[in-house]
Amino acid sequence: MNSGFNLRSVLLFFVAVLVLYGLVFYGIEHLRERKGGWMVEFQAATGPEGIPSLVVSQPSLALTNVTILFHGERATNAPGRVVFDRVRQPVPMGRVLYEDLTFLPGVVTFELFGHEVELLPRTLVANQRLIPWRSGMTLELWPTNKPAILPQPPKGHRRV
Repeated sequence: MNSGFNLRSVLLFFVAVLVLYGLVFYGIEHLRERKGGWMVEFQAATGPEGIPSLVVSQPSLALTNVTILFHGERATNAPGRVVFDRVRQPVPMGRVLYEDLTFLPGVVTFELFGHEVELLPRTLVANQRLIPWRSGMTLELWPTNKPAILPQPPKGHRRV
């Protein structure tokens, strides 16, 4: 009695499943990475006062030159630029508290000079205050704006 399964039909089925898997996998990867990550430029000294700052850009969200100034602070590290398109990248100043880069641009939360700055696609959050994104805007953070309790990484989240 013939069951209908022969070597040729099994191999054809295997190849079809393999091709379908490849198409789905690379399709999801494309959706995940198509917008690109946050581009953050860490500047140790801006202007004659030497104010440290961040300059944030995200082309797919049409955001360019969003500057965050940290008045009353001094940065001793060298400036640098980081594109947050993969997790656990070193930053020139401050620390990364949280990052979810599953679907880019994702979410990145920093602790910089006692201030909490969070980059979300829909809004910027500074010291737990929502600020609408606008290209070219400048946000000034002062020592008096710092939250009373320093931000901490979520429990179970390890930064290496």
